[in-house]
Order: sequence, then C-alpha cells, then structure tokens
Amino acid sequence: MQRVVVANDHGAVELAQTLITHLKERGFAVNHLGVTTTDSVDYPDMAAAACTEYLAGGYAFGVLLCGTGIGISISANKIDGIRCALPQNRYAAAMAKSHNDANFIAFGGRVDYPEDPVSMLDSYIDATFEGERHQRRVDKIMGLQG
Repeated sequence: MQRVVVANDHGAVELAQTLITHLKERGFAVNHLGVTTTDSVDYPDMAAAACTEYLAGGYAFGVLLCGTGIGISISANKIDGIRCALPQNRYAAAMAKSHNDANFIAFGGRVDYPEDPVSMLDSYIDATFEGERHQRRVDKIMGLQG
C-alpha cells in the first residue's frame, strides 16, 4: 500500500479531510500530520513537518494545504529535494507529475476552484513522469537549490 503524507493549516481543515477520505478510498495509507481544528497554526511549520517526513522515505507523494495553497507551497519549495506544485485545474495537476515530477501537490481551502480539487488530485495521482527531456529540466530545477 502506497503511503501519502498530508499536512494543512487552519485555512484548509475541511478540504484536507475531503482529500484524506478520497486518498483512503483509493487505497492509500495516509499519515495526516494535522491540523483538524481552525485554531491558528503557521503554514511554514506544517510544510516543514510534512516535507521532513516525506524525505525520511517511504512515501509516494505529499499533499499540503493552507488558505490559498500559496504560502505552504512556497514554504515547501524552500526545502531541498521538494518540488511542490500548486495547480489551478486537472491539466496543470497532471502536468505537475508528468513534466515536473512534482513530489508534493498543494491546494487552498479558501479557493473557489473551477474544477473539483478531488478530480485535480486524481489527475496528479494518475499521471506518470515522462522522463527524457523532462528529466533534464527537473535536474536543472533541482540544480537551482542552494
């Protein structure tokens, strides 16, 4: 059974629960690092916790959520080895995996998406990294980390 690490702040509690339920229905083992209440927490801390857990090994990918998805994805992308995408639709979600080999996907709990975030998550999960010319580009992305 593939494992997924999930973390969110207070701005995405409901969406996190929706995505966790869906991941479990798809057969993933989910390690939810929190949170489950609207008590304020800092999204950089949640990103750091999830990325550290992911980098320890054994996870297929990670899901991060905050109010917009912006702050938590920026935070995650500061961590060596992380490529976190913030897609706006199913196409972008699929391309995050197939072209960029993103190992995290982020969503905003307060965003009115034009497409259902569950379907966006499915597009990401169902995509396969295409490698070849995309691997060259991913290597260049990772080379930018300092």
